[in-house]
Amino acid sequence: MKIYISLDMEGIAGSFDWEQETKSKADVKNCIYEQMEWVLQGIVESSINKKISEIVIADSHAMGDNLSYDFTSLDDRIYIISGYPRHQYMMPGFNNTYDIVFFIGYHAGVGALNGAMDHTYSSRRVHKIWINDKAMNESFINAAYAGYYSVPVGLIVGDETLHSELNTDDGMPWVEYVSTKEALGKFSAKLKPKNIVKNETIHAVKRCLNQDIEKIPIYTFQYPVTLKIEFATTAMADVASLMPYTNRIDGRTIEFIHMDYKTIFDALMALVTLASSVNA
Repeated sequence: MKIYISLDMEGIAGSFDWEQETKSKADVKNCIYEQMEWVLQGIVESSINKKISEIVIADSHAMGDNLSYDFTSLDDRIYIISGYPRHQYMMPGFNNTYDIVFFIGYHAGVGALNGAMDHTYSSRRVHKIWINDKAMNESFINAAYAGYYSVPVGLIVGDETLHSELNTDDGMPWVEYVSTKEALGKFSAKLKPKNIVKNETIHAVKRCLNQDIEKIPIYTFQYPVTLKIEFATTAMADVASLMPYTNRIDGRTIEFIHMDYKTIFDALMALVTLASSVNA
């Protein structure tokens, strides 16, 4: 059995502002390390621990340099994907050989009221993303990529506003969720006590893995899939529209339609990367 973990920063216990990384990168890295230690403890204490052969962690915040390589010394089954640029940014190397996916440190989508450092794939370039007319966060986008390979997302750790976004009829109400904080604004949060988050994380991982994984619902979109991105500026949309088969909806909005979700996912990565080539 193989577990795939996509690791972000904004939703981990202890984080509340991107300035933390500027002022004390070591402290943020320590928060990430501790959060992952709790996840690993839950895995080891689960009833299927002996069946697990590989735990792959995709370090998916910023440049992919947040989780220390030393973490692999805790368990010989752990592999870390680090660095950037890379294909499928937050889900690199993912395929149908995995059995279950965890999202750790995830956060509310761009524009959310009281979302911890809310954004969707790019805080500076993306004003809004929709798929099939549904406003997106990174959990939905990445869960559908796992769903493309018929692999379920079983656990998400993040802020309380993300939980509200997921806990809807057309969301992912079935997922095991651990809330680490209640955001009071984009860069302010009421942080849950460390020991409580630790215990909740360990128990959530165990509940997730101790259940019948084959019965966890798969998150997917109906086809054809329509991706729509509203960029922060018209110049960003100008360069994004250079990609073939895109439609320019208005000054800042690009549309891309396809029957294959992997193509949609890759197109999203390409469009945001193109938009990053301009600063105005």
